[in-house]
Amino acid sequence: MTVIQGENYHVWYDESSETIYFKGSLRLAGMVEYSPILNLLNDVASHVYTMNLNLTSLDLLNSSGVNMLSKFFIDMRKKTGVKIVMLASNKIPWQSKSLKNLQRLMPHMLLKFE
Repeated sequence: MTVIQGENYHVWYDESSETIYFKGSLRLAGMVEYSPILNLLNDVASHVYTMNLNLTSLDLLNSSGVNMLSKFFIDMRKKTGVKIVMLASNKIPWQSKSLKNLQRLMPHMLLKFE
């Protein structure tokens, strides 16, 4: 299991479910600090056919984090054969607007709200 963590967040990959989990508050400063997470996303995407991103426990994602996900989705549009499913929470206000905007970058991504 690959784990990236900081003071207020955890991001980890569970191979058995092909899911990257995000938990806590991601308030990193710029793309340099987000690069380990972006590298994890790209690494997993290069090895699976279906990739699940579980954001149901991610309370906060700052604009740099949204930019990091945007970059990932823009890059993924160029690749074929990887299905992306993003799980989100209706209980976390920022997710509905921001994640729907991300879905516009990659229309074939499946966005599910719990």
